[in-house]
Amino acid sequence: MATDVHGPVTARSAAAAPATTQAVRVEGLTRSFDGRPVIDKLQLDVRQGEFVALLGRSGCGKSTLLRILAGLDRDIEGTVLVPRRKAVAFQAPRLMPWKKVWRNVLLGLPGKPERAVAERALAEVGLGDHADAWPKTLSGGEAQRASLARALVREPDLLLLDEPFGALDALTRIKAQRLVGELWQRRGCAVLLVTHDVEEAVLLADRVLVMDDGVIAHEQRIDLDRPRDITDPRFAELRAGLLERLGVDTAAEAA
Repeated sequence: MATDVHGPVTARSAAAAPATTQAVRVEGLTRSFDGRPVIDKLQLDVRQGEFVALLGRSGCGKSTLLRILAGLDRDIEGTVLVPRRKAVAFQAPRLMPWKKVWRNVLLGLPGKPERAVAERALAEVGLGDHADAWPKTLSGGEAQRASLARALVREPDLLLLDEPFGALDALTRIKAQRLVGELWQRRGCAVLLVTHDVEEAVLLADRVLVMDDGVIAHEQRIDLDRPRDITDPRFAELRAGLLERLGVDTAAEAA
């Protein structure tokens, strides 16, 4: 698997990339703004095919970490090893309103990919009949699915999701979560999901990480069968434990 290396010249070369069982390796990562480290000597590994969710309070560095992994922020210290084939979907779909949906899906791809490439990706996310639609005609959920199609068409080994369901209504959010879970199981790529929703993290992830003060402060493996049942007492226990890690009084929440 080809690997990108981000970091100073002391970072190891692509020839010394992580073992093939790993999609991401981060060692001693530091990112500072105005002299203040938002990410401070962070360590992170993500295995190939693993679904990891990243939780944390606002401002803890979650989205900064995702941008670094995506190659959008390179002003860092430390070593970041990621697959060359990676894609990112943000909370805002970021569709170009003057381009039809199928052209949005192909946006940024090298060469001159054919329309059929976009149509296959759109069919995979349930938008096969929207290829010729204009973005302004899509619902919020449809626009987010088009954004996912744009990510999937890159055939990523690593899919980065930055709160992609945050702006959706409750019912649409549930459908989008189910879709992402199905796509992940079908594609087999590694996924890193940044979210504020603890229930979403437990529902989708193999492993949940809690970020605090610029480091990974807690790791929780989610050893539950799929599909997951939110009424399962073990689900509730895991959710409650993660909420406590985030400083949420679960007793008060229940009241």
